[in-house]
Amino acid sequence: MFKTVDARGLSCPVPVIKTKAALDNMSTGTVVVLIDEEVARENVSRLAHSAGCSVTVEAEADEFKVTIVKDGVA
Repeated sequence: MFKTVDARGLSCPVPVIKTKAALDNMSTGTVVVLIDEEVARENVSRLAHSAGCSVTVEAEADEFKVTIVKDGVA
């Protein structure tokens, strides 16, 4: 499963809540979160790590693309 969460323009905790909802609705898959705040990037990454997911972050201009892979093993 693949899901994109567009959290640009949203302040915490909204990006974290949207990301958690996306992760909770899949057993395995990839969630790409688009974020434009450093604090939101840190919090979303922390959430994904605590859920046992792998996380990569790419900086694109003033935005971040956080790719979270949930493998269903945890």
